[in-house]
Amino acid sequence: MDSISYRTSFATNETVKKDWVIVDAENLIVGRVASEIAKIIRGKHKASFTPNVDCGDNVIVINADKVRFTGKKFEDKVYTRHTGHPGGQRFTTPRELKNKSSRYIIENAVRGMLPKNRIGRAIFKNLYVYEGAEHPHAAQQPKVINL
Repeated sequence: MDSISYRTSFATNETVKKDWVIVDAENLIVGRVASEIAKIIRGKHKASFTPNVDCGDNVIVINADKVRFTGKKFEDKVYTRHTGHPGGQRFTTPRELKNKSSRYIIENAVRGMLPKNRIGRAIFKNLYVYEGAEHPHAAQQPKVINL
């Protein structure tokens, strides 16, 4: 047979090229910025995306304290967690999380958009969220992405 055979190439941990990216979250809506961050962390924006390999980029989010919610979600939205003990269900609002540390808002939103398995837990470690405009990753020479 005189046809050209094409092989599908799959990314591996050795062949993946991971970049560093900065996202400025100032005046952006939480869910919309979190979905874009989740795509970048997962690697779905790359042509060499492989679902079982960590092929995404490292993302630095700055100005996490300046994100916003639409409507009345800042007061009405409820985050639910459980301590693991009987009667251990705990509820918080975005206002309470922002008083504690506003980076938890973005981290919760992105974590909910990643796979719920060991690759999702490994990919989540590529997210670095900072409340102000300062970050300690200047040595990695990150590129700025406008969302």
